[in-house]
Amino acid sequence: MRFTSRRSAGVLHIMLYSEKVRVFLTSHGMEPELIDLSETTAAFLGEMELGLRGRESSIKMIPTYLTADGVLPLGKPAAVIDAGGTNFRTALVSFTDEGANIDSLNVCSMPGTDGAVAWEDFIAFVADRLAPLLDRTDKVGFCFSYPTEETPERDGRVLSLTKQVQLSGFEGRLICADLAAELEKRGISGKSFVLLNDTPAVLLSGAAYASEKGCDGLVGLISGTGTNTCCVLPDAAIKKPHGAFSGNMLINLESGAFLGLPRGDYDVELDNATRDPGVYRHEKMTSGAYLGELCLLTLRGAAKDGLFTETAAAKIAALTALSSAEADAMACGGGNMFEGEDAETASQLCNAVFVRSARCVCSNLAAILVLTDRGSDPEHPACICADGSVIRRSRAFREALDGFMDSFIRDGLGRYAVIWSTENATMLGSAAAALLN
Repeated sequence: MRFTSRRSAGVLHIMLYSEKVRVFLTSHGMEPELIDLSETTAAFLGEMELGLRGRESSIKMIPTYLTADGVLPLGKPAAVIDAGGTNFRTALVSFTDEGANIDSLNVCSMPGTDGAVAWEDFIAFVADRLAPLLDRTDKVGFCFSYPTEETPERDGRVLSLTKQVQLSGFEGRLICADLAAELEKRGISGKSFVLLNDTPAVLLSGAAYASEKGCDGLVGLISGTGTNTCCVLPDAAIKKPHGAFSGNMLINLESGAFLGLPRGDYDVELDNATRDPGVYRHEKMTSGAYLGELCLLTLRGAAKDGLFTETAAAKIAALTALSSAEADAMACGGGNMFEGEDAETASQLCNAVFVRSARCVCSNLAAILVLTDRGSDPEHPACICADGSVIRRSRAFREALDGFMDSFIRDGLGRYAVIWSTENATMLGSAAAALLN
């Protein structure tokens, strides 16, 4: 299946690449336009439909047994755990007519980011930080930003670990059940737990905004350390066996695992160097955990192919790491590592990596709008609730994504969507999940 534009796509305000850069990118499979928006959208949609039927698919379409329907109770706090790709946070969150209140916030590094941590030690770590909050609420929202198999009891088992986080002994363990048992040891019982992924949490964070603005449907997008999306579907659309549920359910796509993207030489090189080669290829081409490294591999390859002067090539050879933020600055013409034509070449190469990432994410969003049949009225666009360091702070990525949403999603598919984000989205959404479900 191929989606066709109703009129020619508009010109995007992205960098024009020199002939030598374009030839290099094409020869190594890294040219952004090798990600054909129409074909990639169709591929995403096909995998999503297979996932809903329980067929073999790289997009699992995981039922969350959570809803965005209902009215948030005002003034009632929920305890929130946010186990992210970089940070681990706990807090008390409540909602008022004026907005959300976050109290007793504690932030530290996510366990497993600096070496392997046993599952039992992780659960004890969580209990240590949660327990002081539980004299003020019986509701707990646990945002666990990794693939899980959800249960109708709103618990879940870890399917895999991504973002290079290392926990051991999690196989087959129910996350909230283990946490409740650990709290029992401390004399704390009778608490209600809701487990969710960060992407459903981000979707829920925008529910009030979308309702107020008359938006047609909600989509969740994480574009940060990892990459993922979430949508809302009626229970009848879920064709595979699942637990009892009636109404509209949040579906966690785990779209970072999508395998239908054409990969370049440096994608393969990066993937082979990870702890989980062959999986989560979409995430490895689009997320903040990998974009800096992907840019560095591209720069090294370009230096090897003679695109840089000897001086610039020596600087590239001396680089041991390049963060996504540094790569983004370079993609936008910033930084002082190179001069003259070398600076322009480096900027174009990094820009291509970020633009290609935006094309992948745009195709993912387009497929969701088609699947859910949302955003067909320009007066009532779909609301894409977004969070993550890449979409919030990467200029190269965001400018490209906005352009593709205009030229492909709006002008090509006749779908309309707005991107909305707020601070502490996963914490607000996790509290909403605990209070609504």
